[in-house]
Amino acid sequence: MQACLIVYASMTGNTEELARFIAEGIRKSGGSVVIKDILEVDVSELQQYDGILLGAYTWGDGELPDEFLDFYDEMSQINLLGKKAAAFGSCDSSYENRGGAVDFLTAKLKESGAEVVQEGLKIDLAPNDVEKEQCIYFGVSFMAHFSQRKGA
Repeated sequence: MQACLIVYASMTGNTEELARFIAEGIRKSGGSVVIKDILEVDVSELQQYDGILLGAYTWGDGELPDEFLDFYDEMSQINLLGKKAAAFGSCDSSYENRGGAVDFLTAKLKESGAEVVQEGLKIDLAPNDVEKEQCIYFGVSFMAHFSQRKGA
Protein backbone atom coordinates (compact mmCIF):
# COMPACT_ATOMS: atom_id res chain seq x y z
CA MET A 1 0.00 0.00 0.00
CA GLN A 2 1.35 3.39 -1.01
CA ALA A 3 1.44 5.95 1.80
CA CYS A 4 0.62 9.54 0.91
CA LEU A 5 0.81 12.80 2.81
CA ILE A 6 -1.40 15.77 2.06
CA VAL A 7 -0.21 19.06 3.52
CA TYR A 8 -2.47 22.08 3.12
CA ALA A 9 -3.01 25.69 4.14
CA SER A 10 -6.60 26.89 4.26
CA MET A 11 -7.99 30.21 5.41
CA THR A 12 -11.70 29.75 4.72
CA GLY A 13 -11.83 25.94 4.64
CA ASN A 14 -11.94 25.62 0.86
CA THR A 15 -8.46 24.12 0.43
CA GLU A 16 -9.02 21.84 3.42
CA GLU A 17 -12.18 20.59 1.71
CA LEU A 18 -10.23 19.92 -1.50
CA ALA A 19 -7.67 17.96 0.54
CA ARG A 20 -10.39 15.77 2.05
CA PHE A 21 -11.91 14.94 -1.33
CA ILE A 22 -8.48 14.18 -2.82
CA ALA A 23 -7.83 11.88 0.16
CA GLU A 24 -11.12 10.12 -0.58
CA GLY A 25 -9.84 9.36 -4.08
CA ILE A 26 -6.55 8.05 -2.72
CA ARG A 27 -8.36 5.75 -0.30
CA LYS A 28 -10.72 4.54 -3.06
CA SER A 29 -7.62 3.50 -4.99
CA GLY A 30 -6.19 1.49 -2.11
CA GLY A 31 -3.70 4.05 -0.84
CA SER A 32 -3.28 5.24 2.71
CA VAL A 33 -3.25 8.95 3.38
CA VAL A 34 -2.47 11.33 6.21
CA ILE A 35 -3.81 14.89 6.02
CA LYS A 36 -2.02 17.65 7.93
CA ASP A 37 -2.46 21.38 8.25
CA ILE A 38 0.71 23.25 7.28
CA LEU A 39 1.07 24.49 10.87
CA GLU A 40 1.17 20.90 12.19
CA VAL A 41 3.87 19.40 9.98
CA ASP A 42 7.65 19.47 9.77
CA VAL A 43 9.20 19.47 6.31
CA SER A 44 11.26 16.37 7.17
CA GLU A 45 8.02 14.36 7.33
CA LEU A 46 7.76 14.54 3.53
CA GLN A 47 10.56 11.98 3.27
CA GLN A 48 8.49 9.37 5.13
CA TYR A 49 5.85 9.03 2.39
CA ASP A 50 5.70 7.60 -1.13
CA GLY A 51 3.40 10.33 -2.38
CA ILE A 52 3.23 14.01 -1.45
CA LEU A 53 0.42 16.42 -2.23
CA LEU A 54 0.75 20.05 -1.26
CA GLY A 55 -2.24 22.37 -1.23
CA ALA A 56 -2.58 26.08 -0.65
CA TYR A 57 -4.95 28.88 -1.38
CA THR A 58 -3.55 31.68 -3.48
CA TRP A 59 -3.01 34.90 -1.61
CA GLY A 60 -3.01 38.41 -3.02
CA ASP A 61 -2.02 38.63 -6.65
CA GLY A 62 -0.84 35.03 -6.94
CA GLU A 63 1.36 34.28 -3.96
CA LEU A 64 1.71 31.60 -1.31
CA PRO A 65 -0.06 32.31 1.96
CA ASP A 66 2.19 33.48 4.80
CA GLU A 67 1.75 30.29 6.82
CA PHE A 68 3.31 28.27 3.96
CA LEU A 69 6.44 30.43 3.52
CA ASP A 70 8.74 28.85 6.15
CA PHE A 71 7.82 25.32 5.04
CA TYR A 72 8.39 26.32 1.41
CA ASP A 73 11.84 27.72 2.22
CA GLU A 74 12.78 24.64 4.27
CA MET A 75 11.92 22.39 1.31
CA SER A 76 15.15 23.60 -0.31
CA GLN A 77 17.05 21.54 2.27
CA ILE A 78 15.44 18.15 1.61
CA ASN A 79 15.74 15.61 -1.19
CA LEU A 80 12.47 14.17 -2.47
CA LEU A 81 14.03 12.01 -5.17
CA GLY A 82 11.85 8.95 -5.76
CA LYS A 83 8.72 10.60 -4.36
CA LYS A 84 5.64 11.19 -6.50
CA ALA A 85 4.03 14.56 -6.00
CA ALA A 86 1.35 17.00 -7.07
CA ALA A 87 -0.09 20.33 -5.96
CA PHE A 88 -3.60 21.71 -5.61
CA GLY A 89 -5.40 24.69 -4.22
CA SER A 90 -8.34 26.99 -4.11
CA CYS A 91 -8.06 30.19 -6.07
CA ASP A 92 -10.06 33.05 -7.52
CA SER A 93 -10.33 33.55 -11.26
CA SER A 94 -10.97 37.26 -10.78
CA TYR A 95 -7.21 37.68 -10.21
CA GLU A 96 -4.75 37.83 -13.09
CA ASN A 97 -2.46 35.10 -11.69
CA ARG A 98 -5.15 32.49 -10.95
CA GLY A 99 -3.87 29.80 -8.60
CA GLY A 100 -0.31 31.08 -8.45
CA ALA A 101 0.29 29.21 -5.18
CA VAL A 102 -0.27 25.89 -6.98
CA ASP A 103 2.36 26.87 -9.54
CA PHE A 104 4.86 27.83 -6.81
CA LEU A 105 4.31 24.51 -5.01
CA THR A 106 4.66 22.50 -8.21
CA ALA A 107 7.96 24.21 -9.02
CA LYS A 108 9.29 23.68 -5.48
CA LEU A 109 8.39 19.98 -5.55
CA LYS A 110 10.34 19.59 -8.81
CA GLU A 111 13.25 21.61 -7.41
CA SER A 112 13.33 19.28 -4.38
CA GLY A 113 13.67 16.23 -6.65
CA ALA A 114 10.10 14.92 -6.54
CA GLU A 115 8.47 13.54 -9.65
CA VAL A 116 5.44 15.74 -10.28
CA VAL A 117 3.08 13.26 -11.90
CA GLN A 118 0.15 15.46 -12.85
CA GLU A 119 -0.78 19.05 -13.51
CA GLY A 120 -1.77 21.07 -10.46
CA LEU A 121 -5.46 21.20 -9.58
CA LYS A 122 -6.95 24.69 -9.29
CA ILE A 123 -10.51 25.10 -8.04
CA ASP A 124 -12.19 28.49 -7.76
CA LEU A 125 -13.30 29.20 -4.18
CA ALA A 126 -15.50 26.46 -2.66
CA PRO A 127 -15.87 23.35 -4.82
CA ASN A 128 -19.28 22.63 -6.35
CA ASP A 129 -20.50 19.04 -6.79
CA VAL A 130 -18.73 18.58 -10.14
CA GLU A 131 -15.49 19.97 -8.71
CA LYS A 132 -15.76 17.67 -5.68
CA GLU A 133 -15.78 14.74 -8.10
CA GLN A 134 -12.84 16.32 -9.90
CA CYS A 135 -10.92 16.35 -6.59
CA ILE A 136 -11.75 12.69 -5.94
CA TYR A 137 -10.57 11.86 -9.46
CA PHE A 138 -7.37 13.86 -8.81
CA GLY A 139 -6.64 11.48 -5.91
CA VAL A 140 -7.51 8.40 -7.97
CA SER A 141 -5.35 9.64 -10.85
CA PHE A 142 -2.47 10.34 -8.48
CA MET A 143 -2.57 6.76 -7.23
CA ALA A 144 -2.65 5.41 -10.79
CA HIS A 145 0.92 6.66 -11.23
CA PHE A 146 2.09 4.16 -8.62
CA SER A 147 0.55 1.17 -10.40
CA GLN A 148 1.99 2.31 -13.75
CA ARG A 149 5.47 2.23 -12.27
CA LYS A 150 5.04 -1.26 -10.83
CA GLY A 151 3.98 -2.64 -14.20
CA ALA A 152 6.82 -0.98 -16.09
